[in-house]
Amino acid sequence: MLIIFGLKGYAEQLAMLTLVCAHCHNSCAHPLSRVVTKFTLFFVPLFPVRTEHSIQCTYCGAASRLTKDQAEDLRRQAWDPARNRP
Repeated sequence: MLIIFGLKGYAEQLAMLTLVCAHCHNSCAHPLSRVVTKFTLFFVPLFPVRTEHSIQCTYCGAASRLTKDQAEDLRRQAWDPARNRP
């Protein structure tokens, strides 16, 4: 019997922020992303193994890993109903 298992990453963009890059010092867009790596059995994702958050400069491409708390703070900063009213 052959059992096929492995890992697969699922990427999701959480927010788009305009920040000053720590590497190139340009003010530009930075997508905030989350990658969830899941254990798969027969190509069916079963449960998450690892979650990583990152932000990347669209000007120079420099990327930084973030903790979950840092990512949530930036996500709240991206759209705050109290500040961003129509």
